[in-house]
Amino acid sequence: MSTTLNAVQTRHELLERLSDARVRTDQLFDIIRPESLYDRPIPERHRIIFYIGHLEAFDWNLLSGRLLDLKPFNPELDKLFAFGIDPVGGGLPTDQPADWPKVQDVRNYVRAARETLDRELEGVLSTPGSYEFSPSLLLNVAIEHRLMHAETLAYMFHQLPHDRKVRQPQAAVSETGLTTPAMIEIPAGKVTLGLRREDSTFGWDNEYEAHEVAVSGFAIDKYMVTNREFLGFVSAGGYEERSLWAEADWEWRTGQNISHPVFWTRSGDRWYWRGMFEDVCLPLDWPVYVSHAEATAYARWAGKALPTEAQWHRAAYGTPNDVERDYPWDESAPRPQLGNFNFQRWDPAPVGGWPDAESAFGVAGLLGNGWEWTSSKFEPFGGFTPFPFYRGYSADFFDGKHYVMKGGSPRTAACMLRRSFRNWFQSHYQYVYAGFRCVSN
Repeated sequence: MSTTLNAVQTRHELLERLSDARVRTDQLFDIIRPESLYDRPIPERHRIIFYIGHLEAFDWNLLSGRLLDLKPFNPELDKLFAFGIDPVGGGLPTDQPADWPKVQDVRNYVRAARETLDRELEGVLSTPGSYEFSPSLLLNVAIEHRLMHAETLAYMFHQLPHDRKVRQPQAAVSETGLTTPAMIEIPAGKVTLGLRREDSTFGWDNEYEAHEVAVSGFAIDKYMVTNREFLGFVSAGGYEERSLWAEADWEWRTGQNISHPVFWTRSGDRWYWRGMFEDVCLPLDWPVYVSHAEATAYARWAGKALPTEAQWHRAAYGTPNDVERDYPWDESAPRPQLGNFNFQRWDPAPVGGWPDAESAFGVAGLLGNGWEWTSSKFEPFGGFTPFPFYRGYSADFFDGKHYVMKGGSPRTAACMLRRSFRNWFQSHYQYVYAGFRCVSN
């Protein structure tokens, strides 16, 4: 088959993936009752109405002038919906619902943008051409940006009262029995972080350049820390023990009156899990979802630490003979039997539910069921170069305030479970589907 025909086929596969990603986000907005579309579930984030327009505006702004010769039909909305919010410094948005366009106007914008993009993409991608940026690169950016929002929207909607949403079905969870906490010894070795530019695999700018890191021997939790284990920290007064918290974390905890994970609620003397569509008695063998600050305080209380990005990689992808795997289990692609990911569930599941997915060293549940905090600040790898068409994607967050997360959550798309993918959030952000495991050096 000719190179040109291969390229055209690949581009059309990407268009199918883009269409599938649109279905995913469209379905998400369908769970929000119409009267809730101007709600702000998380104080630091935009109102829901913004995100309905943002996804199409991002695609339009990304592809216009780079891959497609598009004439703006609503430049005001192109600009209004261009950028989200990263809640740095404690400042909260103050806009009101009346400051935003009407829902129907936003949906009309989405429809017109999508129809125009589809028509123009079909024509451009069916024929060879010379472009400033690879069509495959731009389309992968559009697809994964949308899939990232399919996850961030889910955790936003998680914070809405249940009566503001339309209940959706959820996959059943197999009973696995309570897991016994254990630590796995990981021998010293080398890990490869990042992607090589000459490889054909898509990656975001912060995933380059591939490099080796030597890792000393350490021990790591076999499972993510569970609600049961974290309850011990809460019951022991961990939120009140000043010595367990860094100064900035303590100021945040006391200033915001943080006394338990945001996904927990309490009624009388009983704890409950704030599920997407209902509260349930706290599932003790599910992973706890907390901020980096809370995870760090727990680790200190337990006499341990959070793993570095390199340690997490070694435990997940390393082998006794130092040959690294593509995935913890082997080289085969993610599938439902290997973890709670790719939109299988709205909520977590027991941490011991996927024995066939253990790493070569026996570490369990490394992909899916909750991102995992590391102690590594989000910083560029050597040779970092920002995407010229999206310079702020990573570079704006190399500020010493964001920490790397690895793994994936129940709402993480399978394509972003690649070994090199890096997620990141601030230390005090509680809302993301993120837990942790500890290490001893």
